[in-house]
Amino acid sequence: MHFRVILRVIGLLVMVFSMSLIPPIVVSLIYNDGELNAFLYGLAANIVGGFLLWFPVRKERGELKIRDGFLVTVLFWTVLGFFGSVPFFLSENPELSFTDALFESISGLTTTGATILLGIDDLPQSILFYRQMLQWLGGMGIIVLAVAIMPMLGIGGMQLYRAETPGPVKDTKLTPRIAETAKALWYIYATLTIVCALGYWIAGMTLFDAICHSFSTVAIGGFSTHDASIGYFDSVAIELICTFFMTVSAFNFALHFFAWRHKSVWHYFKDPEARFFLLMLSSTIILSTLVLAMTSTYDWGNSIRYAIFETVTIATTAGFGTSGFADWPHFLPFLLIVTSFVGGCASSTGGGMKVIRILLILKQGMREIQRLIHPNAVIPVKVGGKAIQERVVSAVWGFFSAYLLVYIVLMIGLMATGLDQVTSWSAVAATLNNLGPGLGDVSASFTSISDPAKWMLCFSMLLGRLEVFTLLVLFTPMFWQR
Repeated sequence: MHFRVILRVIGLLVMVFSMSLIPPIVVSLIYNDGELNAFLYGLAANIVGGFLLWFPVRKERGELKIRDGFLVTVLFWTVLGFFGSVPFFLSENPELSFTDALFESISGLTTTGATILLGIDDLPQSILFYRQMLQWLGGMGIIVLAVAIMPMLGIGGMQLYRAETPGPVKDTKLTPRIAETAKALWYIYATLTIVCALGYWIAGMTLFDAICHSFSTVAIGGFSTHDASIGYFDSVAIELICTFFMTVSAFNFALHFFAWRHKSVWHYFKDPEARFFLLMLSSTIILSTLVLAMTSTYDWGNSIRYAIFETVTIATTAGFGTSGFADWPHFLPFLLIVTSFVGGCASSTGGGMKVIRILLILKQGMREIQRLIHPNAVIPVKVGGKAIQERVVSAVWGFFSAYLLVYIVLMIGLMATGLDQVTSWSAVAATLNNLGPGLGDVSASFTSISDPAKWMLCFSMLLGRLEVFTLLVLFTPMFWQR
């Protein structure tokens, strides 16, 4: 393990991240909102902290290995969560404890969208902008951004990319060089953000709201500049734009890359993961619409409207809101939370276990049923007409088992702090799936829960963002053996 090289990498990346505090400083100056000092001190803390980490080991050189990549990834997200919390902690409005500031920072960076803030409409513009920007940076993965600039810093980045990129197949590269891959993904990501912002602006948002909401929409984060979220605007056009970009951002970004490279969209319809994802969304929308209309919760028009938006925002793990889905009748709140476990497609900005894993688990289940009928038959698991290697299927089952085990342990931990069962299971689902809103006491915000519960949920958000194994591997003795 190259600890001194790792420390140098972390120091450099923290200093690079400090530049993200410049836009909120500009916003604070424009609106004169009284939070300039919080961001200036935050900028200084980031630069000084990164410099102190980097300077003693500045001359260290060496190629990062696989284990180094995992450690850098986990350390960077953790350290960045702490440094990112500084402006929240120093701000006068809102006045936050260290735990609350850290919770809000990690929630933003992991694109979870769970918040401890109330009265969001009255917050300073610079704080609102900073929250949204944290989600935008976290959406594609700050590590991927760092990979694009690491060659200039003299650091190899392939190991980091493999450690951070989600999905069963981590070695796939869109371009021959990893830096080119990262840049291509960010070009696509930035283009989607700009187009989304323009759409919101044309549909009636102010320019500030349009930019802020485009950040959290493409990142599938869910933070908003208003307590009522997207429901504040009460606009069908805005909801349709939001629904479209949430869905697009939940697709595998490799599909967007090939669409851009080959000027074609047909591969979206041929991709088995994308088709299964759209089938899941359509089925849930239809069922939700029928239940809402038949229980007279809304008329047919509003039933369709709210069912479409809430299904997409929860299933993609964005977590925006137009209607309080927690108060919907019968099984609908539970159903929507369950869809967040599926989440977005692999290599998307969505959370959850990822569509491709669920698809593989279902196909594996069907194979076991077929084996009961034909015990000696050799029946491969196929996706898109291609046989999946057994080691991949086994890895997916291992991930599924670890995910559920972590979920159960965290839920029991929350219940031990005094939370009721509904609040506990939905809070873990909301954070582990990087969703945001839950049920019970956390349906609106996480303000009322205790500090120990918030620390557990911070850990849960990091687990979800790093897809469990990337973080859990650090707790195994084998990882630290020479």
